[in-house]
Amino acid sequence: MAEKVEYFPGIGKIQYCPDAPPTETLCFKYYNPSEVILGKPMSDWLRFSVVFWHTFRGTGLDPFGAPTLSRAWNRPAETVDDAKRRLNAAFEFFTKLGVQFYTFHDRDIAPEGASLAETNANLEAVVEHALELQQRTGVQLLWATCNLFSNPRYMHGAATSPLAEVFAYAGAQVKKGLEVAKKLGALNYVFWGGREGYASLLNTRLREELDHMANFFRMVVAYKKKIGFTGQLLIEPKPKEPTSHQYDYDAMTVIGFLRTYGLQEEFKLNIEPNHTTLAGHCHEHDIAMASAFGCLGSVDANTGSPELGWDTDQFPMSVRDCTAVMRYVLAQGGLAPGGLNFDCKVRRESTSLTDMFAAHIGAMDTFARGLRCAAKMQQDGVLDGLVATRYASYRDSELGRSIADGTATLESLEAHILKHGEPEVPSGQQETFELIFNRYL
Repeated sequence: MAEKVEYFPGIGKIQYCPDAPPTETLCFKYYNPSEVILGKPMSDWLRFSVVFWHTFRGTGLDPFGAPTLSRAWNRPAETVDDAKRRLNAAFEFFTKLGVQFYTFHDRDIAPEGASLAETNANLEAVVEHALELQQRTGVQLLWATCNLFSNPRYMHGAATSPLAEVFAYAGAQVKKGLEVAKKLGALNYVFWGGREGYASLLNTRLREELDHMANFFRMVVAYKKKIGFTGQLLIEPKPKEPTSHQYDYDAMTVIGFLRTYGLQEEFKLNIEPNHTTLAGHCHEHDIAMASAFGCLGSVDANTGSPELGWDTDQFPMSVRDCTAVMRYVLAQGGLAPGGLNFDCKVRRESTSLTDMFAAHIGAMDTFARGLRCAAKMQQDGVLDGLVATRYASYRDSELGRSIADGTATLESLEAHILKHGEPEVPSGQQETFELIFNRYL
């Protein structure tokens, strides 16, 4: 569709201005995409992505109040043409902000019809327009996903629904989603099981639901290979909300699920730190856990307010948290083909268009600072050296090497203790580690 509407008038392409004063907010003070860090441009380490749902479908609605965000691209009607206009606004934002990637749910970008066939036709029409915009701007699709949680048909779950007909509908929807992902050149495909869990154990068959979910993922893998889609499949953990308990509770739970059902070679994890803290862990815990097991595929870069106890999807503005995340990203050599996807929304009180830019600029700048801090930590090697010393007994002693390589036995361990007596246990030096970490910030 031909349209020459400017949705963000008066705002040009965001530039890198390291000398900008604090009051000059429509520029990057720290994010310099061409700056080389540890042998790579900053843009390679920080593969930033904007989410379509919060950024272009968000209205500021909450359980206690009406929408507060009035956007030119959001109209009362919901037609294919409306969806195309919304994409135009999105790509104007992406290019002015200077991000490489974006993400969407299928129902974010195209309206649902009266039947699956009509819905698919709507999606196909909008996808054609998205493809044109991608080719025109060079912005790529980091990942696509299917919304298997909003429609009332999914109130009991999708892949874990007690109704086979609902399971089938979810499968049909994902089939189309994979086809769309391939057409748009998506680098990844995400599964977030918002309704894959339970509200009560009284009406739930746990193992049966998990078996069905595993079969669903096996079908996904088979169809992905059949159509030649090469993107990485990702599962996004979350402990609860909207369910009381979600089956993909945290990184370790998902890793256990994948290994139980023989899916560990096909899937990696998309980690959202706000979900991690909802599970009772620190901000970077699931990133560390997934990376340790070679499963960290991408990051939904956001944060929350732990004192509130729900998923607030705030922009990551803590240098400490972003540094902690980037330490693990650097250690594994980067996130590609994944990225840092801002699954965030401006607060419902932040109603101006400049707030949208300020939120993303602030988060991108914060990650740039975190990258520099983490890179300096890695180059200096102080923390890594102290950690290596802490575990040196597994490298420098015959006993430790036998434990690490699996040749030790309970008998050999007993013999060692009987001969050498009580172990000397040194300080863990937690406060020293924290002090050193903070001196890099």
